[in-house]
Amino acid sequence: MAAIAEKVEHGQRLSLEEGLFLYESDDLLSVGQLANKVNLRKNGKKVYFIDTMSLYFTNVCEAHCAFCHYRRDKDEEGAYTLTPEEMFEYIDANMQEGMREFHITGGHNPHVPFEYYVGYVKALRERYPHITVKAHTAAEIEFFSRISGLSYEGVLKTLLDAGLATLTGGGAEILSERYRKKMGVGKATTDQWLEVQRTAHKLGMKTHATMLYGSIETLEERLQHMIYLRELQDETNGFMVFIPNSVQPATKEMGLKRRVSAMDVLRTIAVSRLMCDNIQHIKAYFINIGTEITQLAMQFGASDIHGTIVQERISHSAGALTPEGLTRDELVYLIKGADRIPVERDTFYNEIKVY
Repeated sequence: MAAIAEKVEHGQRLSLEEGLFLYESDDLLSVGQLANKVNLRKNGKKVYFIDTMSLYFTNVCEAHCAFCHYRRDKDEEGAYTLTPEEMFEYIDANMQEGMREFHITGGHNPHVPFEYYVGYVKALRERYPHITVKAHTAAEIEFFSRISGLSYEGVLKTLLDAGLATLTGGGAEILSERYRKKMGVGKATTDQWLEVQRTAHKLGMKTHATMLYGSIETLEERLQHMIYLRELQDETNGFMVFIPNSVQPATKEMGLKRRVSAMDVLRTIAVSRLMCDNIQHIKAYFINIGTEITQLAMQFGASDIHGTIVQERISHSAGALTPEGLTRDELVYLIKGADRIPVERDTFYNEIKVY
């Protein structure tokens, strides 16, 4: 631990083996202290959030990932695919002053053409020109490439022309082919996910990266996931934030023993901050880990807690017990309660207001 602390003090990069030591150490507070030191060096006491609205245009998906309880087959009960006009009704009913971002994720629906996805990005930009459209994971871009016949670059340029500003971070899950095969991740491979991100960064896009941990992956696979992102960041400097998300059980009745422990959450936030040394922000996503652990995570290396959301569906369909969204005032209170400085931001971490 002393040797690792010395490297952290001098800004030296940690190896996978050192990351594994931090994961396996019983001295969680020292791990958190090191991560806190790195975060304060990078971001001071500021913790960021955004006034955002999550949108879900379709839950129809060709993939059957073992951890997902949101997806549906086309003719299955509960399946839906919305038109832009139908989504406008939801947006207008829930819009609040100061909304800055639409966060769009959903299924890989093969029953509609690529033009459907392009069309709703364009429709949102035309109707709400002041709101940033953050849409689609790298896995969705790979899916769009297959259904359209376009290259990754062609897909991204088409979406950029329609008004897309950035990609969401999902679809990465664990960047390990063993994991992806075992969990039935019927979407982009590790190499494809990374190549989409590389292409987006070369087009000038700043994007997000996630990790879905807490199921069958090994600690080495978590760390290799972080190293893949770190290596791509060395190459492109295109990632704004890394978001480690804990997996949720299938139902709320499964009990706490099936959830990722608070200790693992805090350790993963801290190790992420120490391993992903070239990514500016680590996000503590309150939807996955709850508000109280989110407060603690700010002392363990997190400098972002996402945003207002309004109504999150994917994690909650898998049994999340957290709020579906928080107000701006609740987020400010949450951050101040951790002795941090709340900063409202835009999609690209430009500061809107310091509280």
